[in-house]
Amino acid sequence: MGGSSGVLAGALLGAGAFCAWWSCWVRPVRLARVPRRRLRRALDAAGFASLPPAVLVLACTGCAAAGLLLVPALTGVLVAAVPAAAAGAVAPVVLLRSRARARRAGRAQEWPDVVDALASAVRAGSALPDAVCALAVRGPQRLRPAFTGFAVGYRASGAFEPELAHLQEELADPVFDRLAATLRMTRQVGGSDLGGTLRTLSAYLREDQRARGELLARQSWTVSAARLAAAAPWLVLGLLATRPGALEAYDTPAGALVLGGGALATVLSYRVMVRLGRLPEPRRVCS
Repeated sequence: MGGSSGVLAGALLGAGAFCAWWSCWVRPVRLARVPRRRLRRALDAAGFASLPPAVLVLACTGCAAAGLLLVPALTGVLVAAVPAAAAGAVAPVVLLRSRARARRAGRAQEWPDVVDALASAVRAGSALPDAVCALAVRGPQRLRPAFTGFAVGYRASGAFEPELAHLQEELADPVFDRLAATLRMTRQVGGSDLGGTLRTLSAYLREDQRARGELLARQSWTVSAARLAAAAPWLVLGLLATRPGALEAYDTPAGALVLGGGALATVLSYRVMVRLGRLPEPRRVCS
């Protein structure tokens, strides 16, 4: 009886010491939110700010399930279901990133005009909030809805910085992050040379677009050829699948090894090609 009491007392003492030690460390609560935050940023950059991240997860799951079920049913090769499911799972993310890059490229051509319009309004004597609100009418057509929302929110609340932060989240653009930081600093500490700063920023953006356009034009044919080389074996495999019994050789362990090795080689080579050929994208440093 006394031995059991000693064991129980020792266990309680050990549990208490462990709880005291555990309370001294800060649990990384935010780490669980990192994937959700990345999905949120990806949706915002692609123009789907109203969609919850769960929709993207469901889309990836649905595409993976479709590849897992349809490909074996059409080809009769069970092994082909695994690469088909993997391709289906990443397809929505790839399309989302492609749309985000296209939106950034389209907006990049319009930001110098936005900065010029702001500089002209400030030089004409308009207040900074009024100059930003005027972009809802005088700004580029593609960006007017966002600035219209800013104008409505500012006129309702009169709070410049919160509405500017909301506009920054809606646009999710690295160029506007720099512009918003300039406007926010001018609003907080004041500045008499805002017009000159905006003109300098506009000239820098135009020069960056010119240089980036030349580089993209020079490497576009190389990237297109590499993509065609990566897709060609799978196009041939798809053509073979149209003939009955042509893919039966892959429904064996050796065939599965060939398919798996080919899929791995295709993914790795494509990722290396993208890494070497893509220009570095501007990052959001104020998000």
